[in-house]
Amino acid sequence: MSYLDYQATTPLASEALAAMLPWLERQHANPHSPHREGRAARAAVEVARDQVAKLLPQGGRVAYTSGATEALNWAIQGTTGPIVTLATEHAAVLDTVAAEARKGRPVTILPVGSGGRVDLDAAARVIQPGTGLVAAMLVNNEIGVIQPIAELAALAHAAGARFLCDAVQGYGRLPVPEACDLIAISAHKIHGPKGIGALWVRDGVALAPLLHGGGQEAPGRSGTLSPALCAGFGAAAKLAAERMAVDAAHVAALADTVLATLGPDWIVNGSSEHRHRGNLNLRRAGLDVARLMSDLRDIAFSAGSACASGSGRPSHVLKAIGLSDAEARSSIRIGFGRMTNEEELVSAMTRIDAAARGQKVAA
Repeated sequence: MSYLDYQATTPLASEALAAMLPWLERQHANPHSPHREGRAARAAVEVARDQVAKLLPQGGRVAYTSGATEALNWAIQGTTGPIVTLATEHAAVLDTVAAEARKGRPVTILPVGSGGRVDLDAAARVIQPGTGLVAAMLVNNEIGVIQPIAELAALAHAAGARFLCDAVQGYGRLPVPEACDLIAISAHKIHGPKGIGALWVRDGVALAPLLHGGGQEAPGRSGTLSPALCAGFGAAAKLAAERMAVDAAHVAALADTVLATLGPDWIVNGSSEHRHRGNLNLRRAGLDVARLMSDLRDIAFSAGSACASGSGRPSHVLKAIGLSDAEARSSIRIGFGRMTNEEELVSAMTRIDAAARGQKVAA
């Protein structure tokens, strides 16, 4: 199997597994218990918290969550005032914002250009005093486009608003801008375990709780933490920090390989300049993606976000950048990273291109 779906999830790093195993096999204490074993579990949780925080701005606290979806829900529902966000955001943001709108909270959805980036002049006209929260994704999960986060955060702060960054696809791959007030991240996108993420909260930012109970996590997230998941997250973050430059160079070389192998019949969706190069969303005129995936079942690639797979609807991200339904439906997402082998990647791209050309001949 050739795995080319890194935006959906990443392979678990051996270092993360090794950090988790003791807490799964023999160290089972509750990290919120006051006895010796509980304190040892708590210490492991805090070591991991520090490792996760090293890839985030200073002046805030990492609060563990069950994943980025919970973190984003908490950040949005825990704040007040009108919301401004982008049309290309993840469903965890757009659906939560829609739920807030149904409660009567004012919401503005900003469009993006054909490259997938927001127009800052248009954003400035909307982000005005009275705005409560501005939310934007660092790296888009479907097309890999990087938004001008620092500039959007500056607009938010000038208006007296908080700024929320969905950094899930960027964390561990590129620096997270310092100006954010709230940052959502996930372990399984950086070769860590599934089932854990975090919300980074800047000092002085107040949030209403999303989950009520024991309030184990400041500033008010309730629930018993898993030392195993925390340790795996921390180990993955530590490795990402150590390997960031090496991983970026590897990914850039692989992106060049993909484009050279596929050739000019494939068009990159979204900005070629402002992007994480480990995410290539590509379209080919007349491509039947469902047939392509059926013909190449030993190659794991995507037709879009894993969270929206099977919906039958064209990607809202591809529609937002101006693609027709036919163009959106003839697009695939190729995701690769640290553990992707160049030779295997060339073989997979050659087969994808040949299968796509075969469709044209058969038609």
